[in-house]
Amino acid sequence: MLILAIDTALEACAAALHNVETDTTLAVERLPMARGHAETLVPMIGRLMEQAKTSFDTIDAFAVTVGPGSFTGLRVGLSAARGFGLATGRPVIGLSTLATLAAPPLADEDAVPVVAALDARHENLYVQMFGAGGRVLIGARAMNVRDAARAVAIGPVRLVGSGAAILAEHWPAGQPAPLSVDAEATPDPVWLARLAAIADPARSPPRPLYLRGPDARPQDGARIAR
Repeated sequence: MLILAIDTALEACAAALHNVETDTTLAVERLPMARGHAETLVPMIGRLMEQAKTSFDTIDAFAVTVGPGSFTGLRVGLSAARGFGLATGRPVIGLSTLATLAAPPLADEDAVPVVAALDARHENLYVQMFGAGGRVLIGARAMNVRDAARAVAIGPVRLVGSGAAILAEHWPAGQPAPLSVDAEATPDPVWLARLAAIADPARSPPRPLYLRGPDARPQDGARIAR
């Protein structure tokens, strides 16, 4: 089963062609960037196709991160994945950025819980906590950083994601410090493909996952009467 996995949710543009049956990566590319995903993604996928010496008719499914993440970045990845799925008639599987971030450390050692945390700004985080076997201990949610620290400091844990260092800075006194803090992590498209292979497409739609409303809202007083 060949999966094309796409991630543009955060400060990187990444894609991978991965055969999940043999656990073999045919091609992968990850470029750090805060902007420019729209201009980068399609040429990147073209390079992967050339490197793997394959074409779209060999792809069995598409996987894409659905958030949380930047509004523009999410739209780029989702639009591309949906377009590819529509053109080929193949399923498109959407998976959360937080679950994709947590997958590699859980695969290394799942006896110690992993907290995936993303910086949502203004002392807020997007947080999800996973235990043994990928079991969800705390569902994906937006939280104040202090509330998040109190919620996840239940014993030895590992932190991953752009909000990991912020979370560690607010760790409650008297609780065991995090065993590791990986604040540089961005979703790995190979792991995105692996997660997609075991996901139910009917329960993993390619729709954006927003954990809070937009920061900018129209002012009622400025609205034109209709």
